Amino acid sequence: MLIYNTLTRRKEAFTPIDPGQVRMYVCGMTVYDYCHLGHARVMVAFDVITRYLRHRGFDVTYVRNITDIDDKILRRAEENGESIGSLTERMIEAMREDEARLRVLRPDREPRATRHVGDIVAMIETLIAKGFAYAAVNGDVYYRVRKFEGYGKLNNRDPDEMRAGARIVVGEHKEDPLDFVLWKAAKPGEASWPSPWGEGRPGWHIECSAMSRCCLGETFDIHGGGPDLTFPHHENEIAQSEAANDKPFVNTWMHAGAVRVNQEKMSKSLGNFFTIREVLEVHDPEVVRYLLVASHYRSPINYAPEALGEARRSLERFYNALDGVEPAEGEVDARFTERFGAAMDDDFNTPEALSVLFDLARELNRAKQEEPQQAPALAFELKRLGDVLGLLDQEPAYFLKGGEVALPLPEAEIEAKIAARAEAKKARDFAAADAIRDELAALGIQLKDSREGTRWIYEPPGERV
Repeated sequence: MLIYNTLTRRKEAFTPIDPGQVRMYVCGMTVYDYCHLGHARVMVAFDVITRYLRHRGFDVTYVRNITDIDDKILRRAEENGESIGSLTERMIEAMREDEARLRVLRPDREPRATRHVGDIVAMIETLIAKGFAYAAVNGDVYYRVRKFEGYGKLNNRDPDEMRAGARIVVGEHKEDPLDFVLWKAAKPGEASWPSPWGEGRPGWHIECSAMSRCCLGETFDIHGGGPDLTFPHHENEIAQSEAANDKPFVNTWMHAGAVRVNQEKMSKSLGNFFTIREVLEVHDPEVVRYLLVASHYRSPINYAPEALGEARRSLERFYNALDGVEPAEGEVDARFTERFGAAMDDDFNTPEALSVLFDLARELNRAKQEEPQQAPALAFELKRLGDVLGLLDQEPAYFLKGGEVALPLPEAEIEAKIAARAEAKKARDFAAADAIRDELAALGIQLKDSREGTRWIYEPPGERV
């Protein structure tokens, strides 16, 4: 099994520290606002990775932290006129609702920064004792970047080059512009915790070093996150953890690709910034998840109407194949499972894995016509492998009639129009029958005539972002 390691910039054979067990930590959300599409990418990418590792037989401990105290949270709570606890609890609940709708499994542990302040303070004390950190006169504590010889290795950057663009802002008491904060002295009225350096709160980077050590040990198998975290966040985690523990921090670093909207960087200033719940008001969650899975986890994703339309049509191909078949475990050609495993073993190559599922769906369609006794086993295998990617767990008829997307007409009204069309055809009033078909088609309701009668599916017209 090969995984691309950001640290070494190559694919490497994956060998867990403890045979059969995988310990993985992924940087989670700072809970001051609703989760956006970039968060969805990371959620889904590492959900697929976790699902596949378990599918392969590994005992996975998946930890994803929650940052529930930082500057953004303090500002938002003040703007809203609510307590920090009220804001963060509300956003955590919203995050869990979003990930559940995207069929993202809950991590095994979700440590919160505010519940690990003691661990954070202890790690900072160790860094000070070893000379890697120092307390400033204003109560802040900083990390001495130049003391750590390996600084910059994750991003292949030289500290001297980084120093050229670094500066000390007003109020900071650094020895060097590259140094970063481990502990922030509290301003009057701010949320704070006691420490040897006075009342304050943790810096962002130290949170993950302390929480990952607490949950997974001093060295663990995989650390993941979004593409924007390699520097400075993950670089700083390495410096803190390896200096404090005198051990390698992480064996394999993994980073998901960015999300672009209509080929532009997603940002509030461009007006193309979308939260997960905004998107799911318009699109079936499985369509969004498919779009996120259809690209390799390290590749950038373009979120656009045409991409969503293609994602829905792809899922329709699977559900049309599954429609009318009751899955049942049985013997199928092993090449499908073997090819799927080979694709996923190659750095979780989901596009190639999906191509195997399309081949399996074609075989299922053939069997439905030529060998119906084989269809239940093929449908079972298609759903089993689809589940590894978090897909194909809806009833086919439900998805094909829109799934979780709101229909433009109540189902009863759609069925009444179909019945009226049938009566018009019986009376040989083909103009009226065609008018009903065209009316429904304009709403995205596509009629499928067969010897058994007429059924319908819903294809949202002109997919919207």
